[in-house]
Amino acid sequence: MQKTALTNPLIDVCIKAGHEIMAVARAGITVRTKDDKSPVTLADERAERVILAVLKELTPDVMIVAEEQAAAGGLPDQVDGPFWLVDPLDGTKEFLKGGQDFTVNIALIENGAPTFGIVYCPANGRLFVGEQDKGAWQAVISGDDRITEKRAISTRPCPSQPKIVASKSHRNAETDAYLAKYPDAELVSIGSSLKFCLVATGEADIYPRLGPTMEWDTAAGHAVLLAAGGRMVDEQGADFGYYKPGFKNGLFLAWGDKNTRPEAL
Repeated sequence: MQKTALTNPLIDVCIKAGHEIMAVARAGITVRTKDDKSPVTLADERAERVILAVLKELTPDVMIVAEEQAAAGGLPDQVDGPFWLVDPLDGTKEFLKGGQDFTVNIALIENGAPTFGIVYCPANGRLFVGEQDKGAWQAVISGDDRITEKRAISTRPCPSQPKIVASKSHRNAETDAYLAKYPDAELVSIGSSLKFCLVATGEADIYPRLGPTMEWDTAAGHAVLLAAGGRMVDEQGADFGYYKPGFKNGLFLAWGDKNTRPEAL
């Protein structure tokens, strides 16, 4: 699949999805609770509708697995070949709190690995793109939807006192126990796939996740991290893969410097 040719149309649809999200934020947010007890808003649904329409037009033969579609019972029984993973609003809890740490995530999975990903933060315009064998870059989307400040990104060598990113809304005792292994580390709490992106840009070094996530939560950020030179493994230390039962993730550890290995989970 010619992923490079899809980049600009998919950036455009991420921006459009971002407009839908911000319009809902301005109008006032009504929240419902899904069967898994997680929150969903009109912003999630509108953004996903915009994204799915464009993906179906661009790649009609590629299956799409999207968060709200899945919540409505739309998980496929079988996936053959490449497929898209879509989270139209990653970081819904941060969105509901009025914060900025929420993102639009689109990723392509091929042979169990994320080979292309876009993460877009509509609240501040930060955009991150990664493609296997092509590298990663970031930019800022201007108020008139132009790509500005574009530059390549890469991970950094891990310093003796690493910077660790952790979830704002999903901290637990297991995460705190892992962080205790790095008493001198600087801790950054941030929501959504921006944790992956901070490691990809060299603004952070390690991202441990010791709680439940779904594949659409991680795939786009994972793709950006890999393209920037980072790595992500499961709790057995194997490279983290996709198309797991129910599209549910296990625990994982992501980091930037391939020449080092963080403390195991």
